[in-house]
Amino acid sequence: MSTSSNGRITSRDIQELLPHRYPFLLVDIVLELEPFKYLRALKNVSINEPFFQGHFPGYPVMPGVLILESLAQAGGILVVKSIPAQKQDKIFLFTGVDKVRFRKPVFPGDQLHLHIVYERHRLNLWRMNGQALVNDKVVAEGVFSATIVNREDSK
Repeated sequence: MSTSSNGRITSRDIQELLPHRYPFLLVDIVLELEPFKYLRALKNVSINEPFFQGHFPGYPVMPGVLILESLAQAGGILVVKSIPAQKQDKIFLFTGVDKVRFRKPVFPGDQLHLHIVYERHRLNLWRMNGQALVNDKVVAEGVFSATIVNREDSK
């Protein structure tokens, strides 16, 4: 995997960092990343997203929980890139979200800008602030917490 000098990470490389796959991989590209500081990423919202079939017919709106999931996945990328040596056989799990606010709906054709700012971590617990923006306007925000645990494949 390669990261350009400006921190850009392609969708193919994102799949090496996150366990998510279509239709649940909700980060298309990382534009900027500085370990232990911040990440800027994009999610292009297409009418072809499977959730638009039922949310809502005739008025397609991206579900708020999926906007939060996009932010959580972006946060996972920031963590994995901050501690790459610890990634093997580990998984990043979302443990909570605080101070969530949904400001505006997200529609097909929107480009969701995901901004994650590292707050702190202690041992394997991480805390980050996240904002999702469309056209430079905040559409959702929250404070995310997560943990890194051993990956246990169910058999």
